[in-house]
Amino acid sequence: MLNEQHDFDKYAVICENLVKIYKTKDTEVLALQGLDLLIERGEIMAIIGNSGSGKTTLLNMIGGLEMPSAGKLYVDGKDLFKLNEKQLNAYKTETVGFVWQSNARNLIPYLSALENVMIPMEFNRVERVKKKKDRARELLELVGLGSRMGSKLSQLSGGEQQRVAIAIGLANNPKILLADEPTGSVDTNTTDLLMEMFNDINESLGTTIIIVTHDRQISKKVKRVVAISDGRISSEFIMRESYATRLANLTGFDQGLLGEDDAHQEFAVLDRARRLQIPKSYLEKAEIKGNKMLMTIDEEGRIILTAEEEE
Repeated sequence: MLNEQHDFDKYAVICENLVKIYKTKDTEVLALQGLDLLIERGEIMAIIGNSGSGKTTLLNMIGGLEMPSAGKLYVDGKDLFKLNEKQLNAYKTETVGFVWQSNARNLIPYLSALENVMIPMEFNRVERVKKKKDRARELLELVGLGSRMGSKLSQLSGGEQQRVAIAIGLANNPKILLADEPTGSVDTNTTDLLMEMFNDINESLGTTIIIVTHDRQISKKVKRVVAISDGRISSEFIMRESYATRLANLTGFDQGLLGEDDAHQEFAVLDRARRLQIPKSYLEKAEIKGNKMLMTIDEEGRIILTAEEEE
C-alpha cells in the first residue's frame, strides 16, 4: 500500500487501481480501468494517448475537477476521496495550477496580461496575495513577457497568450502544474519554445509538471512519457541518457536536428495484479490476432511472447 509517509515525500501523485465510469440514462462508459501511476515530486513528464484514451479524464481527476469512481488517488499527500468541498476548493487554488489548450478558457480578453495573472490570487487565502502585482510581474518576466504586461488579448500572438496562461497557472505557486494540450493551437517553433519554458520552470521553481497531449513530438522534450490506451497505462518511454546529454548541449534550432528514434526506450508496465498490457502496434507487428500468446523464457531469463502456433 502506497500510503506511508516516505511514499508521500517522494511522490507528488499516487494513483492506485483508479477507475472512472461516466453514466448516462442508457449507457456506461469506462474511461479509466484500474490505472496505476506514480509521479515523483519535481518531475516533468508527459501523458500521451489517442482521443478517448482516458488521459484528460486522469488530468481532471488530479486537478480535483472530477472524482474517481473507485480506487485511490493521492496528490501532494492529500487523499482526494476524503476532501470536503471547502478543502477541495482550497486544493484547486493552492496545490494545483492549470494551463488549458483554449486561450478563451485561460484568459479574459478585456484585461491586460498583468491583470489576468493577478486574478487567481484573489482566491488564495495565503497572506502573500497582498503582493499580487509584484508576483504577477515576476511571473510575466519569467515567461519572457516583461515588456507586454499591459497588452490585451488581441494584442498578443497565440504563443504569447499561452505564455500568459502559463504565468496564470503559476500565480499561486502551485506544487503541481497541469497542462492539457498546451501546444495544440500553436505552430512547431512556438511548441519548441513553450516546451523549453516548461523545462526552465521545472528546473528553476521545482514545480511538478504534468503535460497531457496527443502529440508524440513533445516526448522529445521530456525525460518520461506515459502512454495510456483504453483507460490503462500501456507503456512508458524513458529518455536515454546519451540522448539527454546531447539535448542538454544543444539549443534552439540545433535540437530539431536530433533524430527521435533513439530518444527513448519503451518499457512495458505491469499493474498491481502483475498483468501486462502490450501496445496495439506491437501486437499487430507480431501478427497476434487472438487472445493468446505462447510464452517462453530463454537461458538468460528473457521472457519471449510469440503468436500462437497453428495446429
